[in-house]
Amino acid sequence: MREEDPAVRGGQKGGKIGGPKGGEASLHSSKVSAAQFARYMKGIDFPADRNMVIQTARSNGAPENVMQYFNKLPSREYNRANEVEQEFGKLK
Repeated sequence: MREEDPAVRGGQKGGKIGGPKGGEASLHSSKVSAAQFARYMKGIDFPADRNMVIQTARSNGAPENVMQYFNKLPSREYNRANEVEQEFGKLK
């Protein structure tokens, strides 16, 4: 039986394809998903103003690449999480 070329299997032992994706790797990517953004809004007691949203995201450990989006939110009162998420969608 011939030995399989590792490049054919994705270049990694055990046939795993690709590098680190999802989880921790995605937290440090310059691209921020809606799911990542929403993750850091946990615990916000709506209605909440922009400052409370930012403070909560920071308290929840949002990395700098995610905080950049929170910091760009319009200054207003948000009545529900989906209002914040809609503003995030406009910023992308």
